[in-house]
Amino acid sequence: QVQLVESGGGLVQAGGSLRLSCVASGRIPWIYVMNWYRQAPGKQRELVATITGGGNTNYADSVKGRFTVSRDNAKNTVHLQMNSLKPEDTAVYYCNAHLNIKSDYWGQGTQVTVSS
Repeated sequence: QVQLVESGGGLVQAGGSLRLSCVASGRIPWIYVMNWYRQAPGKQRELVATITGGGNTNYADSVKGRFTVSRDNAKNTVHLQMNSLKPEDTAVYYCNAHLNIKSDYWGQGTQVTVSS
């Protein structure tokens, strides 16, 4: 079974940057879509960024221009570079590998807190 582990979260001031990483214990085929989600207390889970095996990306409007997602299929890793962070970015960030409803893997999450 594939396990995903996120790292890189922490406390930063508004305007700062963080780089999140997600490492898979097993192989992630290139056809899987890799996603970053986030969830703040009292709010629904939000899709933040997506990257396909071919390198196509998509971002939530709230982070477009500030966040960049990338992947290294050979190393089974994905990253989320977060710049110009805002207090509203505060949330637990989750890495997700998705192929279909039966092949859908999640990490434990990493906390990102942005102070004003």
